[in-house]
Amino acid sequence: MTQDPLPLELYEILACPMCKGDVSYNKDKTALLCKKCKIDYPIKEGIPIMLPPDMRE
Repeated sequence: MTQDPLPLELYEILACPMCKGDVSYNKDKTALLCKKCKIDYPIKEGIPIMLPPDMRE
């Protein structure tokens, strides 16, 4: 079983910055995926990068 990269308390309060929808882990737990608008947010070194896609490097 793969350990969750984020503490449960943080994971439960995160929302998509674009549509405010709920997020869940992707299949390999390397990103959060918005359940509503389907945008993914990568997790780098345990930190979710919750920037809209057009603002990422």
